[in-house]
Amino acid sequence: MKSKLSLSTVALLTAAPLLWAGNAIAGRLVRAAVPPMTLNLLRWSLALVILLPLGRALLQPGSGLLRDWRRYALLGLFGVGLYNSLQYLALQSSTPINVTLVAAGMPVWMMIVGALFFGTPLRQRQVVGAVLSIAGVVLVLARGDWQQLTQLRLVIGDLYMVLATISWSFYSWLLVARRTGVPRENPAIRADWAAFLLAQVLYGVAWSGVFAAVEWTSAPRQIVMNWQVAAVLLFVAIGPAVTAYRCWGTGVARAGPTVAAFFSNLTPLFAALLSLAFLGEAPHLYHGAAFLLIAGGIAWSSR
Repeated sequence: MKSKLSLSTVALLTAAPLLWAGNAIAGRLVRAAVPPMTLNLLRWSLALVILLPLGRALLQPGSGLLRDWRRYALLGLFGVGLYNSLQYLALQSSTPINVTLVAAGMPVWMMIVGALFFGTPLRQRQVVGAVLSIAGVVLVLARGDWQQLTQLRLVIGDLYMVLATISWSFYSWLLVARRTGVPRENPAIRADWAAFLLAQVLYGVAWSGVFAAVEWTSAPRQIVMNWQVAAVLLFVAIGPAVTAYRCWGTGVARAGPTVAAFFSNLTPLFAALLSLAFLGEAPHLYHGAAFLLIAGGIAWSSR
């Protein structure tokens, strides 16, 4: 698969981590008000409402929504149901630093999943690029002081984030790779980004509903609804859900899942910059150094 990066592809693969960084901050704001599985269900239910008029071609006869249900169900499970639910669940018991550190392993998991399940060989440049990119993320997490990493303690939330990262790796590969027994979707629907995303979200909301039902049954919690929660839900539905998935899907199709994975490591850097904007934290030299390492890993791996 070609992985040459154009400026438009870089922009698409950069926009998604920026929006996902905003999602992490927004999720932290309402984690005490809305349970994680319920938050994911509400987020994607709103996204579904937004996508319905945009992807109405999917609702026409012959679209393949039911015929290709296995492919859409897998994409909905890995990309909408599991990944997002596990991420919100991880933040309930783990710290943002630990969760971001675990998620920094995305390029590694992307290469492993591609090699084991999709027949894509590992390349030396991608391995070197993964090391550089992860070093940049770790530099941000350590705030320029490597000794801070010795204070990290793993909890169950970290395991949830590992599973979430693996889930996202499968989702990204399924976007572009053909699997035995999982036929390609209708080409006309594939070409219509809104209809293609709507198909995933329809099945993803069903999966999310199952997870939320288990949550309500096992540990019922009251939802606190106010203007702040409503604003967060609207943002995560329009930005990190619809817009970011549109950017990520197009970027993965152009550059390939392995190269695209390196851009996901921009998320913690953007999270630090957003924290600066909203929390007034002063910038540091290590932010610039981390950006150079992450960008270097992306450039090296894409050659």
